[in-house]
Amino acid sequence: PGRVGAGMNLDALLEWDLRTSSRLRIHRPGPLRSLAAFLAHSGDSWVWLAGLALLWVFGNQQGKQVALVMAGSIVVTAVLVLSLKFLIRRPRPEGNWGHIYRRTDPHSFPSGHAARAFMLAVIALGLAPPWAALLVALWAPLVTVARVLMGVHFIIDISAGVAIGLLMGVLCLYAAQLLMVV
Repeated sequence: PGRVGAGMNLDALLEWDLRTSSRLRIHRPGPLRSLAAFLAHSGDSWVWLAGLALLWVFGNQQGKQVALVMAGSIVVTAVLVLSLKFLIRRPRPEGNWGHIYRRTDPHSFPSGHAARAFMLAVIALGLAPPWAALLVALWAPLVTVARVLMGVHFIIDISAGVAIGLLMGVLCLYAAQLLMVV
């Protein structure tokens, strides 16, 4: 009992997920919680869309192309994730942090932040300068784990989000190449 293995049924897996995710939460105020909160918010779509708009306005031609592909990919990935969330309807973990997420999006599976972060990392690795790609690739797992640490997602939510993000990143890169955007 308590182990994830081949013979584990769905109820046992969900119980493990609930128990383990709960143990990972940071409840006490302090620098680690502040860092986790910052990272958890850094994956918000509005933060990225605002930054990409600035890149579009002030960037060179490569920056404009990356901004265009990333912004379009954020929208497409959000539609997929929100569709899955409203189909599955898994409630978020109980908690007080993240009121805006709990009010506007009460469903936790899959994690849109994890999907967005890993989708952006894949696109950055394919299109951005190496230094920027490295930063986004290092940032993606941090924002993803921060969502569990702050109590707005379970481990299974972020795991599914990572898988979706990797797939969407590859598909969006491929679509951008087909459409000759890059």
